[in-house]
Amino acid sequence: MAMLDIITAPDPRLKKKAQPVDRVDAATAKLMTDMLETMYAAPGVGLAAPQVGVLKRIIVVDAAGEGADPKPMKMANPEVIWASEETKLHEEGCLSLPEEYEPVERPDKIKVRYVDENNELRTIEADGLLAVVIQHEMDHLEGTLFVDHISTLKRNMILRRLTKAKKLEKGNKRHALESA
Repeated sequence: MAMLDIITAPDPRLKKKAQPVDRVDAATAKLMTDMLETMYAAPGVGLAAPQVGVLKRIIVVDAAGEGADPKPMKMANPEVIWASEETKLHEEGCLSLPEEYEPVERPDKIKVRYVDENNELRTIEADGLLAVVIQHEMDHLEGTLFVDHISTLKRNMILRRLTKAKKLEKGNKRHALESA
């Protein structure tokens, strides 16, 4: 298992559309396992392959919550085949937008078809937090971030903060290297 680097916004790689997985082979299954380990270490409840620089339609999720037994899910080519008309607002955050949270409205219940880590086709129904996490991660596969679902004003404020934080981090790293 390997820890992967998570790309933070703003970064043009996060806006690209991911390509379908032909089949889940050993390399894809290893990527899924590495993504799950990276997600847990972050810590997070979901991670999409584009967030680690891989433009493949792969997501991993575990919305079990603290204190509960882990319920990891590894999904290739996830597809929502049904969504409820009923929607709910959930406060969302993202490992690619650290420390930023905003309410986003999404369908409360969904049915998703995907290929698992054993290359088997599966269908699940999800509601509540699990439905939110799956939809959030699937957005990454389309090059969409949760801030794309909020007002332009709020989105621009968040992206400016993240840009400033990235510049500060680069400056601090450069200073540390020059001092060493």
